[in-house]
Amino acid sequence: MTKDENGVWIGDSAPLDQGNHYYGLVIDGAQVPDPNSTFIFGSGAWRNDIEIPAFDQEFYALKHVPHGELREVLYFGKTSNTNRHSFVYTPPDYDTHPHKRYPVLYLQHGYNEAESGWGAQGHAGLIMDNLIAEGKAKPFIIVMENGGISGGPGGRGAPPSGAPPRGGGRGAFNFSAFEQALIGDVIPFVDANFRTLADQPHRAMAGLSMGGMQTRQITLAHLDTFSAIGLFSGGVISTNDVNNTPGFRKKVKVLFISCGSEERPEGIQANHEALDQIGIKNTVYVSPNTAHEWQTWRRSLHEFAPLLFNHCRPLF
Repeated sequence: MTKDENGVWIGDSAPLDQGNHYYGLVIDGAQVPDPNSTFIFGSGAWRNDIEIPAFDQEFYALKHVPHGELREVLYFGKTSNTNRHSFVYTPPDYDTHPHKRYPVLYLQHGYNEAESGWGAQGHAGLIMDNLIAEGKAKPFIIVMENGGISGGPGGRGAPPSGAPPRGGGRGAFNFSAFEQALIGDVIPFVDANFRTLADQPHRAMAGLSMGGMQTRQITLAHLDTFSAIGLFSGGVISTNDVNNTPGFRKKVKVLFISCGSEERPEGIQANHEALDQIGIKNTVYVSPNTAHEWQTWRRSLHEFAPLLFNHCRPLF
């Protein structure tokens, strides 16, 4: 950046992809947020973000439709022996239909991100509001929890006590603690405190990047808990996974795998064809002209949500 005659620092950026991007300032070697903009947690620190208008931004735009609520929830987890923090999206008619119960999607953030990401950067609530208003998706609850390896503060301060320390790469990933917390703390709390349909057909899990890797590990180990699986830039479920997981063919109703067009989608396409050959119905989505970024994952949720819970009995 250069300072003009009025003392104002001005700089230009290279052209950016459509969608959401983080930015910050480096002043005399210190990385700091821009004090004249809003702060957001992403990529391991408090940063600012900028939105480049996208050709398909209408699907997450704020529109004159009924809106759900993004609720901030604090509770104590006995299994993880720590105070836990979640964001929970409830559909627009949740409070006006007090006898209605809903399916649940457990939706996970990525590495160096936090439970606030899907609501803030991801616009998960607006995506669902618009899909429900258009009649393209069934109303369901979305639970966004701290996955335990966020590299720093989440939506409200530090990671849960006992979480693995921040590491320098994938070797630091230890998903077993979050698996125990999700099964032992998160799901029981949600079923006890929200009007859920608390059974396997009405429960799904998905995640982006690291959250997709967590989703893969947890769902394959708990097919009696989840009936739908979504991996957004988070690897694949292979033919070996299917063949080595008892009950997969019978219990999994939705399998969705996605990535950006700049993330080498050849791998998920080949995996899709291999699953088709052994009779496993699965959906692949490739986000156009995006990489490992929020626009890929927004679009993935938009494509995934309409597939969920269509195999279930009527909700009311």
